[in-house]
Amino acid sequence: MGTDYVHGYTPAETRRLSEQAGTLADLLHGGTTYPPGSRVLEAGCGVGAQTVQLVTRSPGIELVSVDISEDSLTQAKARVASLAPEATVDFRHADLHDLSGETFDHVFVCFVLEHLPNPHDALIRLRSLLNPGGTITVVEGDHGSAIYHPRSERAQAVIDCLVDLQAEPGGDALIGRRLQPLLEQAGYDDVHVSPRTVYADQTVPELVDGFTRKTFIAMVESVRERAIAAGMRTEAEWNAGIRDLEQTALPGGTLHYAFFKGVGRT
Repeated sequence: MGTDYVHGYTPAETRRLSEQAGTLADLLHGGTTYPPGSRVLEAGCGVGAQTVQLVTRSPGIELVSVDISEDSLTQAKARVASLAPEATVDFRHADLHDLSGETFDHVFVCFVLEHLPNPHDALIRLRSLLNPGGTITVVEGDHGSAIYHPRSERAQAVIDCLVDLQAEPGGDALIGRRLQPLLEQAGYDDVHVSPRTVYADQTVPELVDGFTRKTFIAMVESVRERAIAAGMRTEAEWNAGIRDLEQTALPGGTLHYAFFKGVGRT
């Protein structure tokens, strides 16, 4: 279940993930709690931004958090130790296929499927790890849902660079719209998917700062070097696109984005 992480493993990306998790905590985790004693698998924990939410919202769970990046796991351990010191998390440097013989009551997957060349197979593998009656919760974004003002072709071009770069190794930055059929085709029952929409304008400055600037624009900026090196945009074209995109975070600017949250059962 290895990935080519399009945003890179950098301090800037760690900051972005932290901002995203904090700003969107209630939006993404609302309605997701697990009973004490439940055995929960977090597949692809990254730097632990979502791990903290899981253990603080569901105290007493037995959480196993796996990731393929050792550096990310080191950061995840430090984050949980700092922000949720009472929690015990079994962090593992592993691929999902290393978990044979284990079963879980629940699985949580956030911003992982979008980076996989075959999310269908990953979902089938995760289903094989669930106990009867267990649940999977999947959260993904969809960059095609970004609607913003002022509208700009130059801004759209840099967003499209991110979408295209993620597709090169087989990822899908538009996967949010596919969650329902993906879960159903992977054999899950009672599949339900709901949009989790973010809308930011000058009346909600905390969202403008936490989401528009520090999550969405920062996410696009993370592929700057790759996009320029690939000849997708010149440096001047990239800078112009980002300047236009930054107008959405100024007074009079707006940004809409939809995440999708899917739940299924075995």
